[in-house]
Amino acid sequence: MNLPNKLTILRVIMIPFFILFMMTDFAGDASKWIALVIFVVASLTDLLDGHIARKYNLVTNFGKFMDPLADKLLVCSALICFVQTQALPAWFVIVIISREFIISGFRLVASDNGVVIAASYWGKFKTTFQMVMIVLLIADIEALSLVTTIVSYVALVLTIVSLIDYLAKNKDVMKEQS
Repeated sequence: MNLPNKLTILRVIMIPFFILFMMTDFAGDASKWIALVIFVVASLTDLLDGHIARKYNLVTNFGKFMDPLADKLLVCSALICFVQTQALPAWFVIVIISREFIISGFRLVASDNGVVIAASYWGKFKTTFQMVMIVLLIADIEALSLVTTIVSYVALVLTIVSLIDYLAKNKDVMKEQS
């Protein structure tokens, strides 16, 4: 197994530990900060594994499948924790998670037709804002509450825009299924 795939697996392994520290006082007052560090490190493994895979031509079918799945598991885990802690309303999280399911299903249909759909810039902006939103929500710094709210709504809008863009650019994939 190559290094990028090992980093992807590490990201998946980190998720239960992230949830443990996010949802409990396992480490007392330090729990949220440990959760924050775990989330940031896990997020950085995503950047690193993709960079290494492309630079050293280590792209594999396992990586193509597991890397986006690991990302979705990490982000969705955090978002669900925020519903439990009441940092985000359920409707907000449902919109974001629904987009992920729709795109994953769409990619599966495209893959069955031999079409590989690359991530768009809108999707990359969406992911960046979601990651920043999650970091700000975990940190929960009162002085940054307005920034956190603004970043959260920008992430939500980018989630919707990236979905519309994705579907519009790839509508032919669904036509082939008719």
